[in-house]
Amino acid sequence: MAQPPINPTQSRLLSLDILRGITIAGMILVNNPGSWNFVYVPLGHAQWNGLTPTDLVFPFFMFIMGVSMFLSYNKFDFKFSSRTFIKLLRRSVLLFLIGILLGWLSLSMRQFNALRGEDVELGQRLWQSAMNLENLRILGVLQRLALVSFIGTCLILLIRPKFIPWLSAFLLFGYWLLIDVTNSYELSEQSIVAVVDRAVLGVTHIYSETLPNGTKIPFDPEGLLSTIPSIAHVLIGFWAGKLISDSKENAQKIQSLFIMGTILLFSGFLLDYGFGINKKIWSSSFVLVTTGLASLLLGLLVWIIDIKGHKKWSVFFESFGVNPMFVYVFGALLSILTGNVGFELQGEWISIKSYLFKNILQPTLGDYPASLVFALLFVTICWLLGNILYKKRIYIKL
Repeated sequence: MAQPPINPTQSRLLSLDILRGITIAGMILVNNPGSWNFVYVPLGHAQWNGLTPTDLVFPFFMFIMGVSMFLSYNKFDFKFSSRTFIKLLRRSVLLFLIGILLGWLSLSMRQFNALRGEDVELGQRLWQSAMNLENLRILGVLQRLALVSFIGTCLILLIRPKFIPWLSAFLLFGYWLLIDVTNSYELSEQSIVAVVDRAVLGVTHIYSETLPNGTKIPFDPEGLLSTIPSIAHVLIGFWAGKLISDSKENAQKIQSLFIMGTILLFSGFLLDYGFGINKKIWSSSFVLVTTGLASLLLGLLVWIIDIKGHKKWSVFFESFGVNPMFVYVFGALLSILTGNVGFELQGEWISIKSYLFKNILQPTLGDYPASLVFALLFVTICWLLGNILYKKRIYIKL
């Protein structure tokens, strides 16, 4: 619901809002190309081991979530109470359900369009589409955020802050040990990551990855087991928040973030030799490298924005950063609608997205530029909504 008109930058670190806005804009950009057949390499995920700029946006957001946890709960001296727990549970459940509902809407609309042209009455077509629950994916981006937010917050409220780095190390080492013992380094159905998801969620309720030979196997990049190192992600962000809070001067904040980021980054690159940097299984090296880069980038933004005072360029991202979840959900909803709502054109049905890309952008710009321009236009539309809310000082929270 709408919050009172208080400028968020008065009580929050502006650099953190900007980094949050950059990640939200990045997530919307990489999720909405004009065509998945024409995506520039930096805007696509690594096929397996490796890292692209696209692989950074989601873990960066989780790191920021951890920083925000410290800044928020530090005000209450990290006291655990039934009221805090109920509020956290309500927010996490709501975020998880929003993710489920978006997945259901996408699946239902795709099923509705798949029945187009068949001898099925409209009412029955609607019913079959809405009740296609046997193929509903249970996990996803918002669901993972809900899980790590809930578990991570409970941990920081129940464990003394000085033990958080040790807990993060324990989670990362334990996960690596589990992957190593079960020899689950490769993309396969025998991976413990896939086995757990199939056993708990069912094969039809998880994402399918495509092997190099074109075969699809049930393997969810936001699966249950890989949530373990994701929790370490927010805990490391929490520790970064502590370093920021403990530093009285901006120069000290930068120094702390740079030292932490450098240690994490090089540790991750060294660990890469034993446990490859891999987003799809959320490897321990992936956690270290991405949190290291996020820490360095946050330090750089503190220097640019808070010390040098270069803020004009950042207004665009601030509009994303102050209402991150609302703008992200709006983008996801808009993506579903433009990809599944359409009209008849020369005897054939075409979606709004396909029409804009194939009939307007692609003939004018070419394949890859048109796909990128479509994604940029999509980000712009989301920004327009975010900017209206920002200017009206409306901040929507779960």
